[in-house]
Amino acid sequence: MIKVGIIGGAGYTAGELIRLLVYHPEVEIKFIHSNSNAGNRIADVHSGLHGDTDLVFTDKMPFEEIDLLFICTAHGETRKFIESHALPDEMKIIDLSMDYRIKSNDHDFIYGLPELNRRNTCKSRYVANPGGFATCIELGLLPLAKEHLLKDDISVNAIMGCTGEGAHQSEATRSSWRNNNISVYRPFQHQHIPEIMQCIKQLQPEYEGSIDFIPYRGDFPRGVFATLVVKCDLDIATIYNMYEKYYERDSFTHVVAKPLDLKQVLNTNKCLIHLEKHGKKLLITSVIDNMLKGASGQAVHNMNLLFGLAETVGLQFKPSGF
Repeated sequence: MIKVGIIGGAGYTAGELIRLLVYHPEVEIKFIHSNSNAGNRIADVHSGLHGDTDLVFTDKMPFEEIDLLFICTAHGETRKFIESHALPDEMKIIDLSMDYRIKSNDHDFIYGLPELNRRNTCKSRYVANPGGFATCIELGLLPLAKEHLLKDDISVNAIMGCTGEGAHQSEATRSSWRNNNISVYRPFQHQHIPEIMQCIKQLQPEYEGSIDFIPYRGDFPRGVFATLVVKCDLDIATIYNMYEKYYERDSFTHVVAKPLDLKQVLNTNKCLIHLEKHGKKLLITSVIDNMLKGASGQAVHNMNLLFGLAETVGLQFKPSGF
């Protein structure tokens, strides 16, 4: 059994992670840390877990009892945490914040997108889990980058549900404000653009274009629906073959001939991709559940890789939409 601990256990991402781990056949949760909720039952904070676990939050962190630490703290807090604690050398870490996603000489974290870095993840000790928008967009572009077919700027429009901005509520993230509403935020300067560009350049180092990304806040709880437009001279049949070949060994990313809707991926760890050709322009539609493929599900996928398990263990779900 893999013995795990969770830091930052009260947020949306941690709640979804706990939901996955309590039924994972190869996992034992040793502790879930939260200073503000120490002593409270997990199910009293994550109410969907009533009847699934009797665990309680703790303010203790017995690192010596675990093989793997999931860090679900806010962006900027993971680095502070790691730098201020003596962590066992043999303990592995999966960080769900953005603190270590960009490759640097000052850390040893691997960018944990299995469709790009599966082999390196299997050999790693530290994994930086990708962002939700980033995952959805990267998976739409990787086959083109591998064949060095990205030549110009890439236009991206993507909308995400309200869970994408975390459990901390502001006027723009409250469900009541979002209901029957839509808004743009951080156009052309979203924090996930550097990690998207990093992935493209890993496969196509000479790419000099830009990611013209317009993110939207959606009036729904969860999911990412992204449309990408790139120039491409290849015919649609050749493009489909290229995408299918790239993802043929991947358990969760699939190329679909029919147009997509968001409910096809909700409550799954899947990314579905649809392709259309309009003149010389290629329209790529990519959809994921931001809480699973874009966060906690991908973290469990990375855990499975770190410990040599089958990739799909604990992650085989039916979509929740009808």
